[in-house]
Amino acid sequence: MTGNFKNFIIFSSIIIVHELGHIIGAFIFKWKIDKVILLPFGGITIFNESIDKPLYQEFIIAILGPTFQLIFYLLYKNNEIFNYYNIVILLFNLLPVHPLDGSKIFNIIFNEFFSFKESHILTILTSFLTFIIILFGFKYNLLLILILFFILLELVKEVGKHNYYFNKFLLERYLHQNNYRKKKTITKIKKMKKQTKHLFKIEEKYYTEKQIIQKLFDK
Repeated sequence: MTGNFKNFIIFSSIIIVHELGHIIGAFIFKWKIDKVILLPFGGITIFNESIDKPLYQEFIIAILGPTFQLIFYLLYKNNEIFNYYNIVILLFNLLPVHPLDGSKIFNIIFNEFFSFKESHILTILTSFLTFIIILFGFKYNLLLILILFFILLELVKEVGKHNYYFNKFLLERYLHQNNYRKKKTITKIKKMKKQTKHLFKIEEKYYTEKQIIQKLFDK
């Protein structure tokens, strides 16, 4: 609509290469892709997979997007407009704001040290804090306003899905038999971690994960 066809093609090619990195990562680990959404200011690859996937797979798939983009930059870095868009998109996408890749990487790091529920809350809080910094730290233009509006909308949606994600996480753990190497004794269901087998200690008695989750679902 603005006539900037060359800029649009360059910008779109960077986005496509970036999402291609995520897609190839998904093929490597045999993840199911639901859909790939290309927006005027970015892209999102949505997966149709269980929540409790290995953290190293999540990390590799998340980092392959920026990696492919960086390789693309090194191959074609002679164009000034291309250089500018590539650097801006790369740095912006690594910000810890949902749904950007930086937020996914932070969530993976949080899950290494905290429970699934705590990690999701920390990811949301980090996203809102970074969003506020962007809100007051950058000069506004129409594109930035559109991006901030989209991010805020996705953040609000993510907050609303918190209980849904946690219940889905619990249901997956109940329905599937998982042989995790990590083992941990906990007292509360909200302390359950990804890729970890739990034993619950309640009033000096021990219970398996499935016993506790079954009681929760029955209730």
